[in-house]
Amino acid sequence: MAHDASDPQPGRSRRVAIIGAGPGGICTGVRLLERGHDDFVILEKAPGVGGTWWHNRYPGAECDIKSHLYSFSFAPNAAWSRSYARQPEIKTYLEECVRRFGLEPHLRLGTEVRSARWDDASAKWRLAVGDDEVVEADVVVSALGMFGAPVAPDIPGLDTFAGTIFHSARWDEDHDLGGEDVAVIGSAASAVQFVPEIAPVVGRLYLYQRSANWVLPKEDDPFTPEQIDAFRVDTDTVLALRDSIFATVDPNLTFADPERRAAAEAAGLSNLAVVEDPEVRRKLTPDMPFGCKRPLASNVYYPTFNRPNVELVVDPIVEVTANGVVTADGRTRRVDTIILATGFATTKFLGALDVVGRGGLHIDEAWADGPQAYLGITTSGFPNLFMLYGPNTNNGSIIYMIECQVDYVMQLLDRMDDEGIVAVDVKRDVMDRYNAALQETLAGVEVWQAGCHGYYRVPSGRIVTQWPGSMSEYRARTREPDPEAFEAVARATAST
Repeated sequence: MAHDASDPQPGRSRRVAIIGAGPGGICTGVRLLERGHDDFVILEKAPGVGGTWWHNRYPGAECDIKSHLYSFSFAPNAAWSRSYARQPEIKTYLEECVRRFGLEPHLRLGTEVRSARWDDASAKWRLAVGDDEVVEADVVVSALGMFGAPVAPDIPGLDTFAGTIFHSARWDEDHDLGGEDVAVIGSAASAVQFVPEIAPVVGRLYLYQRSANWVLPKEDDPFTPEQIDAFRVDTDTVLALRDSIFATVDPNLTFADPERRAAAEAAGLSNLAVVEDPEVRRKLTPDMPFGCKRPLASNVYYPTFNRPNVELVVDPIVEVTANGVVTADGRTRRVDTIILATGFATTKFLGALDVVGRGGLHIDEAWADGPQAYLGITTSGFPNLFMLYGPNTNNGSIIYMIECQVDYVMQLLDRMDDEGIVAVDVKRDVMDRYNAALQETLAGVEVWQAGCHGYYRVPSGRIVTQWPGSMSEYRARTREPDPEAFEAVARATAST
């Protein structure tokens, strides 16, 4: 079992255990150190930091929020090379934040958390990590987020394919696609980014599309050296640019303005017009309103379909054989490699782990109808457990949303310290009222009720991923914890 050599006592009890060294874990560590709390550990199963930006290394991987907003407010970056930075730059930025703020001594890389169990008597969490170690902590902060576990499609014969197969989120960097015939299954966010990158080097590329997505043009010119120099000289210009991006993005997150939606669809159709074949263009035209599924943006995706070696396939896949993909029209396309661009288990959240709370309550039982939490941060029955990028917090710049959540958690920890509280647990009736109101608001977001099949919902029909308001509204809701929303658990009564 690997752990950072700078942590000389890996088994001792901690004040705070953080699961994940992505943006959420990094932000939490920074804020703890700012408050003078250094008794914490960041447990990360990967051998490096960055979370989704460590794992997702496919060609062309980039953020869909402009980089000056997709960065920490306390660590503005004057050196972004372009408006939408690519994965290597984002990963480097997060690594630099770890070094700059002195988080290395708190990191334990290559350390997977397998389960977390709350002990009523001691009012502590016990985390099973690695093969046989238990880490004790008063508080657990889960920074797992939504995009951790890749999902493979349920296609008969997929496991019989004799060629190379991998998920876009676990890109095989050692595999040379040059000259190969390649099947890409899935046509959403990752495919839109990597398909234009690999199309020029493969022999044939077959893109299997279940439904067409809105792909808008992207304002992504590189910054000039003069602009970057100006950012470095005057950081106020960086903050002003960040504020400008925020002011543009924030009002558009609810898709409530029909004129804005119409303008977005017009831009999408204009972007699509570059496709020369009218039949291919028709197949790429969405039949759902803009915003029904995750909006995408690219200037290079649609031109890829003008290449003679690229074929868009919309007939459903019925099976995969040892050497190809069979569609409902009976045709088999022989391929050397299959790339799964089929997304993640976005609705699992902390349920991806074996988590047991008060009185032996399993989180899967608590979330039988789908994950739910108060403000996306705390869930009843699981004291001192705080989630970042938890249920119903997905919208806008996730780093901005995470900062709101971390600031909220820090205030709860401050209250616990100031008042001698052993544990806090959100009251069930408070959480239930919050989620009832939240689902009512979600039901009012017209485009999310249009019947498209995306990653927002669980089988019960509840939307569990999306925040239905603006980032400004979320900041206002999380600015200060309501002490009446929580049960303060004293040590003597922790097991009652």
